[in-house]
Amino acid sequence: MSPADYTPATETISLPTVLDVEASGFGRNSYPIEIGFVLPDGHTFCTLIRPQAHWTHWDEQAARTHHIPRQVLQERGQAVNLVAERLNADLRGLTVYSDGWANDYSWLGALFDEANMTPAFRLENLRKLLSEAEAEKWHVVKMQISSERGAQRHRASSDARLLQLTFQRLRSAAFST
Repeated sequence: MSPADYTPATETISLPTVLDVEASGFGRNSYPIEIGFVLPDGHTFCTLIRPQAHWTHWDEQAARTHHIPRQVLQERGQAVNLVAERLNADLRGLTVYSDGWANDYSWLGALFDEANMTPAFRLENLRKLLSEAEAEKWHVVKMQISSERGAQRHRASSDARLLQLTFQRLRSAAFST
């Protein structure tokens, strides 16, 4: 267990479910290519998404960030209906948090629209959970944890776990003051 994963046993901090989405790029024609989440108990889920035939937007700058070739999505990605069904099964009734709420909301909308389904969970901005003091420290603490964890692949579930650990560390600091 790394220091970033450690929480003293005497503290009981309610951790949020955190979701992250990797996408083909930004903007109107972008779409989700990978979705990952981490539950309060640390369970993670991550899957690639096979693009629909009309999902053609591909931003090379985004690809350099997520390192997921479109060909890999075609070969290993799950069908949108299977991804939407899995998200609903695992997240039903939960409020799920994202640090990129506006983009992630749009990309989830694209996924569920294509699957002709409605999300059975609610997506909220992670910022809503933070005090002003926590929000001010967010980026510094996130960078510290990222450094402590060492090289991690830039993938949706890894990113979601980093966000959850950042929240945990900030909340732990608030309990100890």
